[in-house]
Amino acid sequence: MGNPFDCLTDLIFVETKIAQADIILIPGASQASLMERAVELYKRGLSPYILPSGGEGNRQVETTEWAFLKGIALENGIPEEVILKEDKALHTFENARFSLEVLRMSGIEPKKVILVCKATHSRRVLLTYQTVFPKQTEFMISPIIDRTGITKENWFLSEEGINIVMKEVEKIGLYFGKHIPNWVSR
Repeated sequence: MGNPFDCLTDLIFVETKIAQADIILIPGASQASLMERAVELYKRGLSPYILPSGGEGNRQVETTEWAFLKGIALENGIPEEVILKEDKALHTFENARFSLEVLRMSGIEPKKVILVCKATHSRRVLLTYQTVFPKQTEFMISPIIDRTGITKENWFLSEEGINIVMKEVEKIGLYFGKHIPNWVSR
């Protein structure tokens, strides 16, 4: 028998099978493990491009999130020409909107997309990109365990884990309630 909060685990933590894609997208964050996962996927031949996204404002790095992540990619042998640039976004919706603009300006039609994101952020990232990108875009989620170490198996064992997951639940309600009518009419 499961726990009463298993539905929250299923809501917040998303991971899908990963296959060939047109692009690997990283919604902004200053965590090297995000780009390290994207590098791994790129080197496996799963996408010809990587697009990290993120502007200034993160206290963890003294540059844009994009520049921080690009530096990690270059250190790991990724050719500069396959790293696309989006360095203005300050939140998840801007990561999605501005990334789609970059792809369109680059002539890339994103039919299949790999999203590399923090595990605790995966549902909100997926919903955000599904809201912004064309309806026919297929998203695959490759989550990483961030520096908190919070996973779907342990989030409910610490106050920090519970707080992070419940804030995600709250943000999902605040962000997406107004979008549901648009999703129905798509």
